[in-house]
Amino acid sequence: MSAAPPPPANQPVASPDLASLRVQIDNIDQQLLTLLNQRALVAERVGEVKKREGTPFFRPDRVAQVIEKIVRANPGPLRSAHVSAIWREVMSACLALESPQRVAVLGPAGTFCEQAAIEYFGGAADIVYCANFDEVFHATASGSAQFGVVGVENSVEGVVTRSLDLFLHTPTHVVGEVSLLVRHNLLRTSPSAEGIEAVLAHPQALAQCQAWLSKHLPHVERRPVSSNAEGARLAATNPAWAALASERAATQFGLHIVAHAIQDEAYNRTRFAVICLPHTLETPPPSGRDCTSLIVSVPNEPGAVHDLLVPLKKHGVSMTRFESRPARTGQWEYYFYIDIDGHPSQPHVAAALAELRSLSAFYKVLGTYPVTP
Repeated sequence: MSAAPPPPANQPVASPDLASLRVQIDNIDQQLLTLLNQRALVAERVGEVKKREGTPFFRPDRVAQVIEKIVRANPGPLRSAHVSAIWREVMSACLALESPQRVAVLGPAGTFCEQAAIEYFGGAADIVYCANFDEVFHATASGSAQFGVVGVENSVEGVVTRSLDLFLHTPTHVVGEVSLLVRHNLLRTSPSAEGIEAVLAHPQALAQCQAWLSKHLPHVERRPVSSNAEGARLAATNPAWAALASERAATQFGLHIVAHAIQDEAYNRTRFAVICLPHTLETPPPSGRDCTSLIVSVPNEPGAVHDLLVPLKKHGVSMTRFESRPARTGQWEYYFYIDIDGHPSQPHVAAALAELRSLSAFYKVLGTYPVTP
């Protein structure tokens, strides 16, 4: 029997202890693979039962319960956040065997909207890329995608007004949210900032980086585009252009990161809403930490807005957001977008909503959903 060939000269020889530990890891990996496939087989049977009974395949409240239970049982040394991320991907992969979830997002690949969708649904979701939020709403409302993810608010620049306007007439409702830490990077085909003629990004990103751009690229054109990833895609076609986008977009389009995290506020977060048709997924059950979003309007008369807020105070309901948008009637009328703490199944919330509805000329609940921790 011939002896095993020696390892290549440039490859270090593992010590006996290291070799033994690697064998242990290989054995554990095989056990994990066997168990994961056993779980997947059970998930397939779950999918068959759900299909027969007509129940939703994707249940975010069930996902949250499973992950919470696993995290509580975690003895370490793995961090709970990492355990949570691992289990979300395991459940996403199993769900893809039951019924792949089509999720519409702002495209192209590499947007923060896509990242939010992956954080919520896991990497096995079937992502549908849309040119703008109008298309995301249309894809979700028409049923070509089961879910959609849209930006609704940034901690620095405030609400995404187009999303608010689209919520007004859509048949979809909000069933979840994702709060994403947003870091904008300067990307281009070369590793240098010399010779940049234009910076391309979504208008919100340009606004969130305006101080940095004014200081470091004061004479460079700022060109708004439909998404940051679209800016990265375009920057990859012209060496004189740069983009403001994520590291994911840099990888997607083969760009250098010229400057990291150039947003003006370090704690820069964006809220994304997860939307779907009510028959795809009903209002989630109460989680103990919920938000209810609604749109109302009142007659244009003195004291009307004050009267609108009285039911919330009267029934002890906390309001966390209050935004106005023109009704476009030419009569200086407005729609008010309100977020309140709580779930309509709670008596004090139900009482406040009923009274609020009786005072409103227009009333629409956009959705009730668990708040992101």
